[in-house]
Amino acid sequence: MRVKARVTCLDFPCGDVDHARHEVPGAEVDPGRVRLIAVAASPPAEAADGLYARGLPFHLETTLDAFRAAGLTATTRRELEERGIYLTTAVKCAKVGYGVERATVEACSHLLEKELGLFPNARAIMLMGDVAIGAMNAIARRRTGRRLIPAGPTWKIRSGEYHFEGKQVFPSYLQTGRSYLIERSKREMIAADLRAGLALIEA
Repeated sequence: MRVKARVTCLDFPCGDVDHARHEVPGAEVDPGRVRLIAVAASPPAEAADGLYARGLPFHLETTLDAFRAAGLTATTRRELEERGIYLTTAVKCAKVGYGVERATVEACSHLLEKELGLFPNARAIMLMGDVAIGAMNAIARRRTGRRLIPAGPTWKIRSGEYHFEGKQVFPSYLQTGRSYLIERSKREMIAADLRAGLALIEA
């Protein structure tokens, strides 16, 4: 299955992103094998840095480093996929500024919702950063009438246990790009969160 064939944005309503950098995973994926879904924020401004670009793109490089710190050694995205790990973003177009407006996260959460629904055997959803957390909360509000992840700093809320439609959801920090390299303490928390998600799918 190619996710980009199932998940598309028809009207591009968001004004604070680069529609030319719209990116939905296009690699062939076996949906039945996916056990863990890691949701980052958005594609990078440069296509060559994206999770699904050729070679070892920057966002994949930092993601592989995060999984390596969690105890899973992989050198390619394909090796992650062989372990049941699927990588995606909450917002499907690259940012043009520092942040993403709430309306954009809300709009794109419909695409993420459809994307998550393609993987019935997933057991863990890793929300890597505030944008992914916001998108998951938007999905939860539509489905249940209330947010899933409470408001508060990530270091505090990540200690809670959250479940959504049979999957355990782990709020964490962003693992892609330069932001991952800034604070060692956040990298350590990311590693701990990924380790917990991996333990769940390998149990």
